[in-house]
Amino acid sequence: MAAGLVISAPASGVGKTTLTLALARAWRNRGLNVQCFKSGPDYIDPAFHAAATGRASVNIDSWAMDRAEIAHLVSRGADADVVLAEGSMGLFDGVAARGVSGTGATADIAEMLGWPVLLVIDPSGQAQTAAAIAAGLRDYRAGVRLAGVVLNRIASPRHEDLVRRALNDAGIAVFGALPRHAEISLPKRHLGLVQAEEQVEIGKLIDEAARFVAEHVDLEAVLRAAASWSPQSGENGLNVTPPGQRIALARDAAFSFVYPHMLEAWRAAGAEISTFSPLADEAPDASADVCWLPGGYPELHAGKIAASARFRDGLRVFAETRPVHGECGGYMVLGIALTDADGVRHEMAGLLGLETSFAKRRMHLGYRLAELAAPMPGHQVGARLRGHEFHYSTIIAQPDTPLAVVHDATGTVIAETGSRRGQATGTFFHLIAEDR
Repeated sequence: MAAGLVISAPASGVGKTTLTLALARAWRNRGLNVQCFKSGPDYIDPAFHAAATGRASVNIDSWAMDRAEIAHLVSRGADADVVLAEGSMGLFDGVAARGVSGTGATADIAEMLGWPVLLVIDPSGQAQTAAAIAAGLRDYRAGVRLAGVVLNRIASPRHEDLVRRALNDAGIAVFGALPRHAEISLPKRHLGLVQAEEQVEIGKLIDEAARFVAEHVDLEAVLRAAASWSPQSGENGLNVTPPGQRIALARDAAFSFVYPHMLEAWRAAGAEISTFSPLADEAPDASADVCWLPGGYPELHAGKIAASARFRDGLRVFAETRPVHGECGGYMVLGIALTDADGVRHEMAGLLGLETSFAKRRMHLGYRLAELAAPMPGHQVGARLRGHEFHYSTIIAQPDTPLAVVHDATGTVIAETGSRRGQATGTFFHLIAEDR
């Protein structure tokens, strides 16, 4: 039977990912099998989890997934000794309107699974107020249980003493206090952390984080506070249809934002996936029956993509007879042009009329519910798809047939409809699940 725990915080940027990785590696170093999950639609953190544990991590999302889907995904931790779910944003942060089984908040997952919450608190610029924040989070929702806290970025022994005393007075366990330690800071860029596969020293960084946390946190006390857990039946599995039998998947530093559960669901349904690298000027596998371009960072590699003639020509030939679909960055590459942050316009594949620009940053962020007005690979007209959009591009032109009527989490219709032209389709959102 595994010990289940949710790692959360009052806000983003407090140190959830670093603590999750450190705990996972520290327990793994002690011979325990550790399984991680990511609450919410973050497609970067699961790769860090895998680097720390040696086991694939997947997203679990209460806005886009029902309880059966979440139970199915979490059941992969049945053979683990410790199961950690890393939260997103603050503990109760979600959207205003309920989705399939919740609002997307980490608290939904904690309550649904019955796992207590380990809070990471950064008391920089405060002392006793940190205890008030922790107590407020503990008492805000009856079904969410607080295990205790780990303090991060403590300024001095006196600072730690003030915060610890206040937390003890509030009846909240303190499992440890971490001084500031620049050596375990994870590098960031505009869509979050620099991806794990781009960091050649990621193993050493996680090892140092594990050493540091083991020195300052009572790992045994944290384990004792976790909930004994065995998975519930998740027999219904995921409601995900593969886009084809043999899928050519773009996969490199420019095309890397794929939810692991999607790829697993495609394979479980019998699909075969062959990867290719547009940045290496590779064309999609000619034997595939569909090509899928995920999101990523095309804006950082636009010049190289524009110069990859074999990739672009191969994609155009592929699209003459078979479907090609792009998500977010992949959608932008299917368009006619992409202007980078320096104002340089780069020619893209031209399968769609979409033109985007990063010259003036404009954040697009949030859950999306799309009802298809035209078919796309794996989904027919009328299908209701749930996904998430996060990018900083501006639409210059989106002239093709709209792919879907797209709503945000409040039900408001948005302009990012996606497009269809011939065999090519694209969306700004990343698909998470289809409504049953």
